[in-house]
Amino acid sequence: MTRITTVARGLITAFAAVLAATAPTATAQAKTGPHAPKDFVALRSVDPTIIQEMRYFTPHNFVGQRIDGYAQPICVLTRPAAQALHRAQTKLLRQGYTLKVYDCYRPQRAVDHFVRWAKDLDDQAMKGEFYPNVDKTRLFADGYIAEKSGHSRGSTLDVTLVKLPAKPTRPYHPGEPLVPCFAPKDERFPDNSVDMGTGFDCFDTLSHTLDPRVQGQQRANRLLLKSTLEGLGFVNLAEEWWHYTYKPEPYPDTYFDFPVSRKALTRAH
Repeated sequence: MTRITTVARGLITAFAAVLAATAPTATAQAKTGPHAPKDFVALRSVDPTIIQEMRYFTPHNFVGQRIDGYAQPICVLTRPAAQALHRAQTKLLRQGYTLKVYDCYRPQRAVDHFVRWAKDLDDQAMKGEFYPNVDKTRLFADGYIAEKSGHSRGSTLDVTLVKLPAKPTRPYHPGEPLVPCFAPKDERFPDNSVDMGTGFDCFDTLSHTLDPRVQGQQRANRLLLKSTLEGLGFVNLAEEWWHYTYKPEPYPDTYFDFPVSRKALTRAH
């Protein structure tokens, strides 16, 4: 019995070693091709009329390069968030506006990219536009960068308004002169959105939704977006006029890392 048990144990150990050597690790799977849960959708499949200008797929963002995890320039959201956004779009179209999204679901690897960039104090290539008045050493302390983002839970998006008929926004050319994101609208980088007082992702207190310095049409534009979305279940982040989360979130405590791509949404469930 002892001899048989010893041999059996040896075979089991050897077989386990072969499995360990050939099976991909959980970390490798997470990096190479994870898929979304079945209730994540491409926004275009729910509402094809909402404009999508996915900034983190392009170099026109505070990092200055395409961000990790953005394989395609598409907006991905949980289905409840996408459906609520569709209802908002229906209301706004009647008033002569369309929604435009800058970012939707954001993989954890993209957030990790932001964190690495924020810790590299020598990389300030985009400071002139996105954080001209903020010392980069303050990005974590002031809350502009964090190690987790609600975007990774799938029900948060960055959004603005565009007056119809929508005009195209010209592409950003890397290396072009940068203008502060809080400069007058006709001076900062051209965007076909209405004037919200600052550009998207402006690291400045002027981006606070109800900052008292933002008045007139700029404030009216912010309040139109806010009242429309909040009436349909979205909650605004007070520090960012563009940032909204649909409540209740289907995944309030889960941070996903599947890539932003159509392929991630097509897995058989």
